[in-house]
Amino acid sequence: MDIIKPRTLSGFMELLPPAQIRFERMVEILRTTYASYGFAPLDTPAIEDAQILLAKGGGETEKQIYRFQKGDSDLALRFDLTVPLAKYVALHCNDLAFPFRRFQISKVYRGERAQRGRFREFYQADIDIIGDGKLDILNEAEIPAIICKIFRAFGLTRFQVRVNNRKILSGFYAMLDLAEKSGDIMRTVDKLDKIGPDKVKTILLEDCGLTGDQADEILKFIAIRGSNAEVIAALEGYAGKNELFDQGVAELKAVTGNLAAFGVAEENFAVDLTIARGLDYYTGTVYETTLLDHPEIGSVCSGGRYDNLAGYYIEKQLPGVGISIGLTRLFYVLDEQGLLNPALPSSPADALVLPMTDSPAAAIALAEQLRCAGLRVQLYGEQKKFKQKMAYANKLGVPFAVLLGEDEIAEGKCSVKNMTTGEQVKLAPDEAAEYMKNHLNAGNCPIILE
Repeated sequence: MDIIKPRTLSGFMELLPPAQIRFERMVEILRTTYASYGFAPLDTPAIEDAQILLAKGGGETEKQIYRFQKGDSDLALRFDLTVPLAKYVALHCNDLAFPFRRFQISKVYRGERAQRGRFREFYQADIDIIGDGKLDILNEAEIPAIICKIFRAFGLTRFQVRVNNRKILSGFYAMLDLAEKSGDIMRTVDKLDKIGPDKVKTILLEDCGLTGDQADEILKFIAIRGSNAEVIAALEGYAGKNELFDQGVAELKAVTGNLAAFGVAEENFAVDLTIARGLDYYTGTVYETTLLDHPEIGSVCSGGRYDNLAGYYIEKQLPGVGISIGLTRLFYVLDEQGLLNPALPSSPADALVLPMTDSPAAAIALAEQLRCAGLRVQLYGEQKKFKQKMAYANKLGVPFAVLLGEDEIAEGKCSVKNMTTGEQVKLAPDEAAEYMKNHLNAGNCPIILE
């Protein structure tokens, strides 16, 4: 048989165990934080009917989606978690309590060109709130406030949630008699950080068919800068010219005011009129989150308000607001930049029990007793020399090796070796568990050190 050279497809990430454990630690923080705000976990199928996923994708969705035939079925891999959520809520609306709050941490798939920090298969970590007919503006501030709490739990402080409202943009384009082209204009403006104002203007002129004056007015508008209060004051200077614009400004003021009420520092959020989000289903508040010391990375968390997404699956009005962390991308970038805390434990076990007798019965019982005390414990069962056992413990990176020989069994104790300091103590099993837990708790640390 010919040997097939093992390889991982471009755009797909595989991690070694220590890195995977760090990744899972981020997932654990997300799950715990989302649940603390009353969000229920949800998991939707990775494969959906293509018609469901493409009902209202917009932008580049159709070009990026993985689509295939299986028999007579036209199928596709989900490209985000929001569209499957809309289908889910439409399907189960009679069984759900509204507002429906859910979180989902799952893989999604996009057939875009693989490049540094960009993947074709990656995890998204989403929260969404779906209303029945109406959804209060308060929710549009709570969502980014939760994201700020999560980023701080990761250990990040130098980040900023940039906030805008698509009604402001749509209303402004209507003032310029460009309402019919507003979608194309928003998708173009959304690329400002990536391609710069000159290229944006070229696209507005050549692809969107704008006049030079119209393009200049748009670039002047989105260039409004200052504190949040100063930007909103500048927007109020346009008041009374378009009803949709005025509504968007009022909503933006409410969101920024409530963000402050949620305890989010102004340094962590800013009104930014360039934010539009490329997907067409956003209708109100939109968000993008960046790491201030790494602007080259782009957005690591984004989302917004949508009013009409579920309308493709049900006549009932089900507005929602949500935000998504590109978890794989964020982890990759933090690791590449050396921002992951090297002191973070990355071993799959807290303790490795090493039987030093012919019969493993006592070691099996000890391992189970330590597990019942709340420790993660691996029992080493290979018949190898002591030096090889310790070498395995070192390579695994376990904090403690627990040795159990005839002397320990006779005394009703076990020997606990601290693999970092080399210290070794002989303790009763319950004392050993407490000893190890105290050391492990003292070593708790954030995922990221800025």
